[in-house]
Amino acid sequence: MTANSNRLRQEILSLVEKFAVEEFPASTFVPGKSAIPVSGRTFDGSDISALVNCSLDFWLTAGPYSDQFETRFKKVFDRRWAMLVNSGSSANLVAVSSLLSPLLGERKLKSGDEVITVAAGFPTTVNPIVQNNLVPVFVDVDIPTYNIDAQYLEEALSPKTKAIVIAHTLGNPFNLKAVTNFAKKHDLFLIEDCCDAVGAKYDGEPVGSFGDIATVSFYPAHHITMGEGGCVLTSNGPLKSAALSIRDWGRDCWCDPGKDNTCGLRFEQQLGELPAGFDHKYTYSHIGYNLKLTDMQAAIGLTQLDKLGGFHNARQRNFDALSDGLKGLTEYLILPRATENSQPSWFGFPIAVRPDAPFDKNKLVRYLESHLIATRMLFAGNLIRQPAYSDVNYRKIGTLPNSDFVMNNVFWVGVFPGLTPDMIDYMISVFHDAVTPGKGLI
Repeated sequence: MTANSNRLRQEILSLVEKFAVEEFPASTFVPGKSAIPVSGRTFDGSDISALVNCSLDFWLTAGPYSDQFETRFKKVFDRRWAMLVNSGSSANLVAVSSLLSPLLGERKLKSGDEVITVAAGFPTTVNPIVQNNLVPVFVDVDIPTYNIDAQYLEEALSPKTKAIVIAHTLGNPFNLKAVTNFAKKHDLFLIEDCCDAVGAKYDGEPVGSFGDIATVSFYPAHHITMGEGGCVLTSNGPLKSAALSIRDWGRDCWCDPGKDNTCGLRFEQQLGELPAGFDHKYTYSHIGYNLKLTDMQAAIGLTQLDKLGGFHNARQRNFDALSDGLKGLTEYLILPRATENSQPSWFGFPIAVRPDAPFDKNKLVRYLESHLIATRMLFAGNLIRQPAYSDVNYRKIGTLPNSDFVMNNVFWVGVFPGLTPDMIDYMISVFHDAVTPGKGLI
């Protein structure tokens, strides 16, 4: 970089910071007129500046910013390796697909093996199980943690069970003691979907550090954002090699993009039925994809990572305020509960309408939405009721009554850092109005 180009770069970045202040000023909340979203991107001029700074290098693929982010982010989860991908859904696809890698030897999963999961989950936590010709075994959840009910684990076990794939629901850790003990007892792989739970802890340790693989999403709704993006984290060497290969077209070579012959054996090997000396850069050992992200996304991730602690504190503040403000409404509503021995990093505030309440979930949701308070269902409700799964081969444990309860009675509202105390106060007042006889729904 020349002195003049560096000067121009600094002028550009200075203007970007000024632009951000002008273009994205703090808005004034007007109760009843301003919308309250459930989630959203939380950013400032530093994030936009990082994006522009990286774009000036015109490095369009993963590169030095990606390397920096992976180095920093793996420490959040106390893992040896972090591998960026283009979404949390791709992270789950890579993670589950890695369990079928020949690098795992006799432990590798094969078509028809079973994977324990929950019915009240997000589709792309479960879809990679189906996409890899594995069989999901659906277990019910606990109310009101909305996580796997560990009492059903032994009942879910069969000779074909090889893995567990479950998420920490809305940032609330699942019972990691029970699940990890069960996994170790039966020699099962455990994948922790942490897409909604970055920063959460169980027994003082970060979620994602207990299983064989952890996955994360950086979609705008999540704890930190890159716009799109995700990550696969592990401390298992063979799983790391499998994940990298599956992410990078399935190639056997592990050279960084733009580099050749890192191992010194590029033309010195014979693998599969290929001729001896076949170029290792074009040797494929897995059925893979191109699931990498761009360095521009990673650059945003680095500045977002600087804010993670503040984001977590804001989420907890908003969650606590809602908990305190709605505690008088438990005649009608079931409020969320943190899993015992956990410190959640709340993604949302789940609420269940009691079956004997004088109104149902749909009426309450419509009332909130009519007052500009956005709501969301708790993922897909009961996945096996969804049309996409009508022809899927699965097992279920019992009749999954709580998953049906989630489908019929549960929704959530936001706690993300963009919500101000005035917004939270308004939300609480609208909930109280909704259950005031003659004023709302009663």
